[in-house]
Amino acid sequence: MFTVAVLTLSDKGFRGEREDVGGRLIAEMIKDIGSISYHDVLPDDRETIKMRLLEYAGKVDLILTTGGTGLSPRDVTPDATLEVIERQVPGIAEAMRLEGLKKTNRSMLSRAVAGVRGQTLIINLPGSPKAVQENLAVIIDVLPHAIEKIKGDMRDCGR
Repeated sequence: MFTVAVLTLSDKGFRGEREDVGGRLIAEMIKDIGSISYHDVLPDDRETIKMRLLEYAGKVDLILTTGGTGLSPRDVTPDATLEVIERQVPGIAEAMRLEGLKKTNRSMLSRAVAGVRGQTLIINLPGSPKAVQENLAVIIDVLPHAIEKIKGDMRDCGR
């Protein structure tokens, strides 16, 4: 089991105008492999997101964000994440987009990123609950291995 922070990025959610379905779905999907240490709903504000990512990096093994990965002016989650991470893990975002393209061509519009800060893996998920479920399902099986490697596991990766 590893520790997880879930950040839902939504102006409407922050104001209480939208239920945090995506964040709850993340918590439900990872319950067998991780425990939620933090679960916050924040506005779509680059500095606020960046500060919370910095606060939780090092305190948890994994930070999963939901929301703010698209093209609208308030979609700033990837931008804040790129300011925080030290190393990108592009294969995670690529795998999510690739799987998403099987369902909708709009998947290619996602700007989601994944990367590492210290010993914390940070992954951006889309905001829609359906897309959260589909994207997290693609990567969930590799998360324990990724976190073990980030923490210094020296065993060979071959199966």
